[in-house]
Parts: sequence; C-alpha cells; structure tokens
Amino acid sequence: MKTQDIREAFLDYFAQKGHKVVESSALLPQDDPTLLFTNAGMNQFKNVFLGLEKRSYARAASVQKCMRVSGKHNDLDTVGKTGKHHTFFEMLGNFSFGDYFKQDAIAFAWELMTEVFRLPEKSLYATVYVEDEEAFAIWQGEIGLPESKIFRMGKEDNYWSMGETGPCGPCSELHYDLGAEFEDGSPEDLIRSGSDRFVELWNLVFMQFNQESDGRIEPLPSPSVDTGMGLERMAAVLQGKTNNFETDVFVPIIDAVGEMIGRELPAHDESDVAVRVIADHIRAVSFLIGDGIMPANDGRGYVLRRLLRRAFRAGNSLGLDEPFLYNLVSVVCDIMKDAYPELLNSASYISNVCQAEEQRFASTLTSGLKVFQQYVAAVRGEGRSAVPGDKVFKLYDTFGFPLDLTRELAEEEGMTVDEDGFQNELEDQRKRARSAWKGEERQKALKAYEPLKDHSTRFVGYDLNRLADAGVVALMKDGLQASELREGDEGEIFLQETPFYAEAGGQVGDIGVLKNPHFSALVENTVAPLPELISHRVRILSGSVRVSDRVEAAVDAVRRQAIRKNHTATHLLHASLRQILGDHVKQAGSLVAHDRFRFDFTHFSSLSSSERHGIEALVNSKVQEAIPVLTEVTSLEEGIASGAMAIFEEKYREQVRVVVIDGFSRELCGGVHAHNTGEIGLFKIVSESSIASGMRRIEAVTGESGLQYVQENEDLLEDVQASLSSGRADLLPQLERLKKMLKEHEKEIKSLRQKIANQDFQEEKEEIRDIDGISVLTKQVQGLDMSELRELADVLRQRLGSGVVVLGAESQGKAMLVAAVTKDLISRIKADDLIRKISPLVKGGGGGRPDFAQAGGSDPAGLGRALQETYAVLKITPKGD
Repeated sequence: MKTQDIREAFLDYFAQKGHKVVESSALLPQDDPTLLFTNAGMNQFKNVFLGLEKRSYARAASVQKCMRVSGKHNDLDTVGKTGKHHTFFEMLGNFSFGDYFKQDAIAFAWELMTEVFRLPEKSLYATVYVEDEEAFAIWQGEIGLPESKIFRMGKEDNYWSMGETGPCGPCSELHYDLGAEFEDGSPEDLIRSGSDRFVELWNLVFMQFNQESDGRIEPLPSPSVDTGMGLERMAAVLQGKTNNFETDVFVPIIDAVGEMIGRELPAHDESDVAVRVIADHIRAVSFLIGDGIMPANDGRGYVLRRLLRRAFRAGNSLGLDEPFLYNLVSVVCDIMKDAYPELLNSASYISNVCQAEEQRFASTLTSGLKVFQQYVAAVRGEGRSAVPGDKVFKLYDTFGFPLDLTRELAEEEGMTVDEDGFQNELEDQRKRARSAWKGEERQKALKAYEPLKDHSTRFVGYDLNRLADAGVVALMKDGLQASELREGDEGEIFLQETPFYAEAGGQVGDIGVLKNPHFSALVENTVAPLPELISHRVRILSGSVRVSDRVEAAVDAVRRQAIRKNHTATHLLHASLRQILGDHVKQAGSLVAHDRFRFDFTHFSSLSSSERHGIEALVNSKVQEAIPVLTEVTSLEEGIASGAMAIFEEKYREQVRVVVIDGFSRELCGGVHAHNTGEIGLFKIVSESSIASGMRRIEAVTGESGLQYVQENEDLLEDVQASLSSGRADLLPQLERLKKMLKEHEKEIKSLRQKIANQDFQEEKEEIRDIDGISVLTKQVQGLDMSELRELADVLRQRLGSGVVVLGAESQGKAMLVAAVTKDLISRIKADDLIRKISPLVKGGGGGRPDFAQAGGSDPAGLGRALQETYAVLKITPKGD
C-alpha cells in the first residue's frame, strides 16, 4: 500500500465505525501554551478530554502532523542513526470521548490490522500494563491472542498521564515482528529491550483515572480512548521495508539528493546517516514554514533554524557546499500534495525561506571558522591542548557548529575539545529556555478557571452593544472564586450571556460598564480563559455585586465601532496584498485595536513605493464601493470548501463564521465587523517593516484615526516649510542643499580637530619615550571620535617611522582606545595583544590586527590608567619612576 492509501484506508475504516474525520491541526499548537509543537494526535482534543470543551461528536479519527524535537518527546539526536525515528511524522489516531472503551478500541485495532491492512496474525504481539487485567482478558479471550504473545509491562512503558495531575491510565501496544532472521531471541525480551526486530505500530491509551494533586487516583466518570499509530512505521511494514527511509515518502527525496551528489543511494556507508538527516529535516522544515513558523533565534523559530542548519551541515559532509535544501522543497510538496494540498500552494515561498536561511548560514560558517582559529591560537598561547567547553558552545550556539564538527576541526589542529564543559553549557541553556518558556505558567493560571467550565457564556455582541438584563453566574477575585465583589475590588465577573467580545483572533477585548441600581463596575478588559467562558475583568466603582444578581452590560460603543472598522480593513488589506503581491501572502498574526491595527504577513521583500500606493488605492476603492459585509454561519468543512481563507494561528470550532465582502474577500473570522466597507471611511498605511526573515508587518489606521494621521503629517510639513522658508515643491532641493552644506562643514571641523591634535603632539615631544631604540607614544586626546582617533594614530605611527602609538579619548560618555605598531616591530609587539590587556581598565574590550587594534569601554575615568598600563605591558618604566 502506498502511504496515501494507508491514510485513506485508516480514515475510511473509522468513518464507517461512526467516527468524525477531523483535519490535522497545525504544527503550531492551537490554544495550548504548554507545547512548543503539536506532538500527538490528541493535542487538538486536549480540552475535550479535560471536559473544558464540548463537540458534537463522541468519537473522532485523524491523521495528524507532528513534531518531536523538544521535551521528553525529542527524537532529534537519533534521527538518521536509526531507520524509525523522525522529527516530523504523521500520527494516525482514533479517539473516544466518553463513548467506547477498551473492548471496542482493541477490537477496532485488531480488525484494522488483520482485515484491512491484512497483516499476518502470527507477526502481531500485544503489551498491556502489568495491572490491567481487563485489557489482558480482552486480548486473550475476545481477540484470541495466545497468552504467550501478550506481555505485561511496567508503568514506564505502558502507562500514560497528561501531566502531574489530570487524566491518566494504562496503555496497550501492538508490535509487529519482522522475523527471527532480523535478530534471534525471546520476543518478550526483544520487545522489552527495544530491539529493531519488533516495530511498535500502535499505542492504545485508556484514560480511565484522574491523578489528583494530593496523590489520589480516582476513576473518571467517562473513560476515554486516545490512540496513536506512526504512519511512517506502518508504511514500512506494509511496503515490506525494514527502514522507514525506504518508503515512498522518503525515497524521492533521497533520490534527489543522490542526483545532487552524483551517487547512487543508499550507499551503505556512513554517508547514509547524513542523507537520512537531510530527508527527515527537509520534511520538517517544509511543514514548519508552511504552517507559518519562521527561522529565529528563540522559541519555535530557533528549532526551525537549527533543523535547517543541521541539514545544511549534513549536505556539506556530502560535498554540497552551496545552498541545496531549497531545491528539495518541491520534491516534498509533490510527495505530500494529496494529503496536504496547501503545502503545494506555498512551495515557492517555503523554498525562498530555505534558500535565504541557507545563504545566511553559509556566511555564518565562514565567520565561525575564523572564530575557531582565534580560539585555537588563544589555547596554544596558553600552553593548553583542549578547546574550552564555553568556546565550543559559542561555536554551537552562535555559528551553528555541531559538536562533531568542532571535534573534527580540533583534531585537525592536534587538539581535543572539553565535551563535559560543552554539555554543562548546553544544559544551562536548556534551563534558561525552560525558565523563559511561559507556557506551563500560563497553563497553571488557567487551572483556576476549571471549576467554572460548566458556566458557558453566550456571546450576543455581533448585533448588540448593550444587554439590559444579564445574570451573574460566577465571580473571581485574586484567582479564586468569590461570593461577592465590593467597591474598590478588582476581579472578574462571569455572565450567562454578554455583548462584550473576548480578546481573540487578534481583536482586543471590549471595555465598558456593568451596572444595576446597587452597583457599577468598569470593565477594563474581556478575555476567554476557557472555550465558551467569557471573563469580564472589572474594577468595582460603587456598591457590590453577588452571584445571581442581574446587571445591565454596556460595551463602549464608540470604541467598538472603531474596532469594527479596523477589523474589516484587515480583511480588505489581506485580499489586496494577495492580489498585488501574490498568493504566497498569508496572514501570520494581527492586532486589531480601536486606534490602529497591525497585520503580519509572509513576504520576502519590503514593499516598493508603487506596491504600497497600489495596496492603499485598492483598499480605499473597496471602501468607496460601500460593499455590504455579510456573515455566514456554517460548518468548518463547508466554510473551507466555499473558498474561505483560514488563518494558521487560529483554532476554529465546528461551527464557524465566514465573513464575506462580495467578490473580493472571504475569510473565517469570529470578530466583529463593519456593516459595509464604506463605514471604514479612510485606510492609510502608517508603516511597513520586517519582523523576521520572510515576514513583514504593516501598521495602518482607518476612519477618524486615519484622518488624524493625515492631518498631523500635513501640520508637520507646514512646520518644516515655515522653518526652511520654502514652498512644498522646493522642500527636497532645499534639504539636499542643507545636507551638502552640513557635510562640508563637518569635513572642515574634522580637519580642524585633527590639526589641533597634531599641533598638540608637535608641542609635546616629551610624550615620546625612546626605550632601547623603540619609540613609545601614549596620549589622551580631546574631541575626537573613533574614526578620527584611528586616523590620528596612523598619522603619528607614520611620523614615528618605527614605534608604538597608544591613544585614548572620551566620546559620549564612553572610552575609546587605539593601538598602532609599525610593521618592523610586530614580531615583538602586537597591537591586538596590547589592546586586549589594557582595555579592561576602561571596563571594555577589543581586538584587531597585530599592527592596529582598537577597543571601547564604559569607564572613561580609566583612560589614564589604561595608557599608563601600556608601559607595564611593554615592560617599559615611565620617566621619573
């Protein structure tokens, strides 16, 4: 079976068993701050399992895109070394939300394996949790699997938990035997040891308990099922392969690499590891970028950058020194187009991102090699033979040098590396990353709302700004439920229904007032801590409010109207960008406030003036047409099928709103909008900038804010005209004349400063010390910048003919030092060594060449000491000592 056939057979089977087939969620976790990447099929159903979200179905099936490169699920270091580990993979899963349990889950698994996939029963083995007698009995009694093929495993292997607290339960796994010719031995012992003879195909997780914070384990009222089957492993078995990289989702990539290096692959030597790394990583890279993640220096973007660099280095080891990964993107997209057609639409953009990152890394590698040589020279100068761990880590972290590369380079220099020191630095970095990652903290903060999960709030604010009568269902203060909020308190109020929009989809939360005859409160923000639970964050102005009270809820209508305009303008902008720049443009984030909006999108270059004007003109033309803004409520599948744009960062419910601007824009969106585009009035781009490689940001204003922006710019222009006594048409020529005059004056001032400095030295010949035939000149000068200080040092060095010049100066509260040595003396005295030894006295550092070096520091008061230290470093004693 081809891999696509396996996907279809799996989903068709479970659809026939009454399961809802659900699309894969993005690799960027939706509404789960604890995860760096989606790493299992159950991620998108987590709130359903926790009882925080309700769906219209009780059983589901999916083929989920997954990444495992962090935390306890981290396969990065084993990729390429084995035939079954990957960073990116697909997980086939079926799920029961309080519906069927062990009996049906096991029966489904066995029937699919033996009757649909037609795997021989003799090759299948099961494992169960050691205490799970029920699962053992089902496998033996109902499925008919011999007791000799059912193995009881401990908690480490066959027990699952969502976290320190929450749903947990035993697992049952299905293993496939590749045959005794692969490795001889007892099946049970081989499975326990993780032998490659046995392939773990499917893990059935039975969520039947709840782990309490006090250590108690209580039965869940509605036990559930979560299963996961690795698609790549199943494909290998069904295609008669013993290695995932020999299946149809990898072979075309490996063949393409073979063409690049002019070799037939696999080569059955150590180069196969590098080829597998490339094949694995380019899949991961393509899907990550396709889901909107961009290379960066932290978080998810750092993982992407590391994968790209790791794959590029693997290519280097095969003789591929120029960027090549970008050429493999089209191969990946072609392989995956049937399952993920959206990837094919983004192929060109993904390829461009890859190429830019490869070019950047190629340059970084060159810089890294220079730094490595500096480290080697320093180590040799100190009489040591091992490159320190912190230096090895610097090469790894800043320049992308894997440990094995630095080790190889060190061996070429007859040196070793301090691997223990490197590992310590690496662990310190991981600790810093864990402390910086706020996901778990956010998740803990949300736990306070779990007791309120049954208090859903109905939002009625699409058409209403005010609700005359709303019931208070819960109150919170300081993160705890409260029975009453009084004057002066800050807390949260939860209503049965509300016109207040909770912050979501980039749109800010509403503000306004809650009141009744006995109390009033200012709503300072509105958020949704749980699905369908809306929190009004309030400050009580007068009186008090209790649970079950009735209140009037009034949104700030003027602010809401401004938000409506801006939100509709983002849709017009998105459509205009795609029309003018191309279909590769995707929304990558937004902020919709009352006074402005921000729109992030994928694009590789800054907008030209004509593109910017064209976008503004197109949006404003649609504003002038006053097109009705319509909304349709439909299922997610129907919305997508209708051509509506979906934003990768959003988590959509089963029922979605499609916002339609007829003939121009169609997007899934839950925000509030203008009734027609004419309400926007005016659209004006304020700025356009880069926020990451391949990612741009537009900030814009509409309506009254747009008019105010235009008027402020007009006022500024008039002030400039008045200041320059110039008409508007003459402003640019006048400014050019002034710039030219300023440049000429600066040149004259610079020349005068240098003449004054030269004159000082001509008048103070005693500053030059002649020691054993070496002329040494040190001097603190005034009024020069670093460029002028370097020029003066060079002039003085030439004047000396043979000698050493060290100058110091202060500029804008900072210290500057320059050292210059004539060519005939650099075998004895090196400027860069000298500057490194004296710069700490100004609390700074620097470097350079043997004949010329410079440094900067934060303590200009130390300049005198630094210049005096020059003599000590050169072993010269000043006169008078």
